[in-house]
Amino acid sequence: MRQSRRNFLAGAAMVGAGAWLCGPSLALARVESERRFVFVIQRGAADGLNIVIPYADPGYARLRGALALAPDDAHRLDGTFALHPSLTEAARMYASGEALLVHAVATPYRDRSHFDGQNVLETGGTSPYQVKNGWLNRLLPLLARGGEKAIALAPTVPMALRGPAEVGSYAPSSLPQPSDDLLARVGDLYQDDPQLQPLWAEAMGNLSMAGRVGQRQDAAALGKLAASFLAKPDGPRIAMIETGGWDTHSAQNGRLAAQLKALDTLIASLRDGLGEAWRTTTVLVATEFGRTAAANGTGGTDHGTGAAAMLFGGAVQGGRVLADWPGLGASSLYEGRDLRPTQDLYAVMAASAGETFGVDPQKVSRAVFAGARVAGLPQHLVRA
Repeated sequence: MRQSRRNFLAGAAMVGAGAWLCGPSLALARVESERRFVFVIQRGAADGLNIVIPYADPGYARLRGALALAPDDAHRLDGTFALHPSLTEAARMYASGEALLVHAVATPYRDRSHFDGQNVLETGGTSPYQVKNGWLNRLLPLLARGGEKAIALAPTVPMALRGPAEVGSYAPSSLPQPSDDLLARVGDLYQDDPQLQPLWAEAMGNLSMAGRVGQRQDAAALGKLAASFLAKPDGPRIAMIETGGWDTHSAQNGRLAAQLKALDTLIASLRDGLGEAWRTTTVLVATEFGRTAAANGTGGTDHGTGAAAMLFGGAVQGGRVLADWPGLGASSLYEGRDLRPTQDLYAVMAASAGETFGVDPQKVSRAVFAGARVAGLPQHLVRA
């Protein structure tokens, strides 16, 4: 990403607006479309086997032991899979055709380093640090019309959005909201500065769009904050939300339940905040890799390979699980320990983003994931 003086000054303006502390991160970009696309990354390798539970596979209970979740305690989706009991709103969305689940997916990355895996997922490359910009940044030129460009909205930009398009991020602050008098005085100070005045005006517009919820950092507030930007007629149409805490090496059941409850709350809050705009929204939830098929000795799971991805939104053709299920028998596991990937996560990313914005997914695949040679693009993930 270009680190220009303009970006630095934009950041300084947002400091004055009281919105520059680290917190749950929300990054946004503008394109000319009434469609919306939200990418939620689960940093830490979320356990797909206990999120979308393959209860009908006898290997699941055998490998998971005390970590195995009974289908009667979860949300049954069909005769094979169930959804984690914490995902109550997600289960309702699935029942209403607004959630689609994809299992046994992975990027081309096959090692188990969080940093490397997240870099591959966010850049769309085939190996860590091979590609220097993000997949969402490369998507933007395919969507822009009439010279529209991405906009910068605060402190740090996730790797998926870094690149030639100037994209920033907005992080809620835990500091008290500055008084109107202080904001007015800073505005007066910048009034005659040809560089700072436009940046200050932009920062004030962003602060106004965020509203009071911009000061809170819980899951419900973050979903509402994202909706406050995305629902505006002239607001951004692409957002990225970063969530962490998915690395469950120990005491997994309680920790994962809490993580999924927060995710469920975030998605529901985004839905409710968007209102009618939810009808044209696609939310993709994905993680860098999965976790081991077997439980470890500390009530958790270790770094694995195959994972689960989730699509939510009024635009999603949901109510189904896409899975070329490899099985959890000993001979079926990847390297004898992990869920074997049978679907390309990049194909899901290209298809869901392309179909959302009416761009041929094959074109998205060639332009955004050029080195990965994506194959097997799924169809009809999103309603036209």
